[in-house]
Amino acid sequence: MRTTTNNIEIHYELTGSAHAPVVVLSHSLGSAVTMWDPQVEALSSRFRVLRFDTRGHGRSSAPGGSYRLDQLTDDVVDLLAALDIDRVHWVGLSMGGMIGQGLALRYPERLNSLVLSDTMAVVTPEMQEVWLERINTAREQGMRALADATIERWFTEAFRRAHPEAVEPIRRQFIATPVSGYIGCCEAIRHLNYLPRLGEIKLPTLILVGAADPATPVSASEAMHRRMPASQLVVIPEAAHLSNVEQSGRYTELVQEFIASVAQ
Repeated sequence: MRTTTNNIEIHYELTGSAHAPVVVLSHSLGSAVTMWDPQVEALSSRFRVLRFDTRGHGRSSAPGGSYRLDQLTDDVVDLLAALDIDRVHWVGLSMGGMIGQGLALRYPERLNSLVLSDTMAVVTPEMQEVWLERINTAREQGMRALADATIERWFTEAFRRAHPEAVEPIRRQFIATPVSGYIGCCEAIRHLNYLPRLGEIKLPTLILVGAADPATPVSASEAMHRRMPASQLVVIPEAAHLSNVEQSGRYTELVQEFIASVAQ
């Protein structure tokens, strides 16, 4: 389904009982709602699950220009308002985790809990060149030119070899991401700097990270955990960046147990 929020159209999907607590799943850069396919059935049996395509991705609008993290969080608040949803449990991976941090800092009254997976709270000056290179490659050569390196970061070599049926749909979705949307969100991520403010977040928080994640490594999650008094950190073995896909069973179990404990 689609709705107009914050002057763009957002594609979303709602599953599960209308009377259950709402869990929002927010995907990574270069992905879409399909990234959460391994989780949606199990979570929908216990919760009302809202998935949406972030601005610039999937079937949502992809306006040109640079986006801002505040803009991405405002998109979410407007979407929740349009759906008459008050408070949610937030599950975000990578970019979705960054949006979750922004929501917790700007709109804590809209959240019951946070799951921040395979994400980070700051892009250092040393990383600026990496993001600018990705932006320039996408602009000049398109998404296909970034696909191989991205998939190598997202999945371990062993998983890529053993499970091409899981990897290939993710690769196709990445290539299908509008260049304008990818660049717009890269610009938002490039200015990420929530780390000094994480101590303000008092919400129950579960931080998950793949042990072999080269994109947002364990050290980035540890830095977040140290600053968040109500957080717990779990490192998922044998997983790279998309830990929810590579170790889908373990990831789903951890998220279910955490949200159930908070919702009691």
